[in-house]
Amino acid sequence: MREQPEDLRLHLQSLEEKLFDPAVRNSRTSLDALLAPNFREIGSSGRLYGFDEIIAALLAEPADATTRALADFEIWPLSPGLVLATYRSERSEPHLPPVRSLRSSIWRHDADGYWRMVFHQGTPAR
Repeated sequence: MREQPEDLRLHLQSLEEKLFDPAVRNSRTSLDALLAPNFREIGSSGRLYGFDEIIAALLAEPADATTRALADFEIWPLSPGLVLATYRSERSEPHLPPVRSLRSSIWRHDADGYWRMVFHQGTPAR
């Protein structure tokens, strides 16, 4: 069954939020389910990261008191099975000011029926 735009928006938002969860970020199985093998990310430093680099970095993150939240989540279909998502995020750590960013992701509906992120970029915001 084809997802309607609002259902798709809510579904993709829930997938983005899963990637904020430390348990997901520290699970190779969960990351493989959410990120495409050809995944790329442009970091806030301007550096391009590939799938293997991102997986290694996420699996190495310490389990700490960092929290993440998103707001203003919107989607724009680019073609059948390909969607651009944009949103604002905030990362908070105890005793540090929050870090805000503007984020964009491209999600692809793969042949196995799952949505996987193929591209992500986070840009620092005020």
